[in-house]
Amino acid sequence: MDKNNQTFVSEFLLMGLSGYPKAKIVYFVIILVMYLVILTGNGVLIIASIFDSHLHTPMYFFLGNLSFLDICYTTSSVPSTLVSLISKKGNISFFGCAVQMFVGFAMGSTECLLLGMMAFDRYVAICNPLRYSIIMSKEVYVSMASASWFSGGINSVVQTSLAMRLPFCGNNVINDFTCEVLAVLKLACADISLNIVTMAISNMAFLVLPLLLIFFSYVFILYTILRMNSATGRRKAFSTCSAHLTVVGIFYGTVFFMYGKPKSQNLTGEDKSRISDKVISLFYGVVTPMLNPIIYSLRNKDVKAAVKYILKQKYIP
Repeated sequence: MDKNNQTFVSEFLLMGLSGYPKAKIVYFVIILVMYLVILTGNGVLIIASIFDSHLHTPMYFFLGNLSFLDICYTTSSVPSTLVSLISKKGNISFFGCAVQMFVGFAMGSTECLLLGMMAFDRYVAICNPLRYSIIMSKEVYVSMASASWFSGGINSVVQTSLAMRLPFCGNNVINDFTCEVLAVLKLACADISLNIVTMAISNMAFLVLPLLLIFFSYVFILYTILRMNSATGRRKAFSTCSAHLTVVGIFYGTVFFMYGKPKSQNLTGEDKSRISDKVISLFYGVVTPMLNPIIYSLRNKDVKAAVKYILKQKYIP
């Protein structure tokens, strides 16, 4: 068979909730509301971290980066998902799919690193408070954030280029809402061993290593907190870590559940397992970015005060 006549794919068809027209309407409303909450909540946090001098600290700098990341990530996929839900066609161009995959991979990789950096920041603040301003100077935490963005971008360039260079032999049906890399690799009609190896290395560098940093940081934090004589000091230390731990739990819990469970190999059929995969994909792609600013706002008096101050000063109309 001549593959040259069958490898070119100009667009992909995103199945989404194809076959469930009534669910599409409900899903559209829910996703739209969530997206507006994401833009508003994360936008407010970014503005607060910029305009309120009390938030010019490493923790809130990382939080501002995390909020900007969540906006970029959802904007790369949610608008196209909304369009596919109200239109009969769910097609996306080859280039559009590549861009969506690149942004999703870059933002996911960067978020893992940023969460690790935030854990290290809490470790220094609680375990080495007297040296905190020296260790976490502006030059240091800006460099840490920049390295996270750069590394995430490079990782995404590698993974996206390796995936999109594969021949697809005319098979362009993706049984998902977005151009997720594993769903695209299933369509390839060539050996994907190189992709699997590079993704395994990527997972070690961007998932496992940051998680280990978070784990050991909080082991030392817990040890330090338990040694404190003041109950007030212990409560304050726990409160500064609770929001970050909650976000880490939601993020990693969703990622491991989404990629760790076996998935259906049927590209066109729908079953309960596949519907469950899509719900988890929704939770990972929309609910987590929506919850991040809510968690940090509800659990942080400084953020609440900053938001009230900004609203009072009419930075936000």
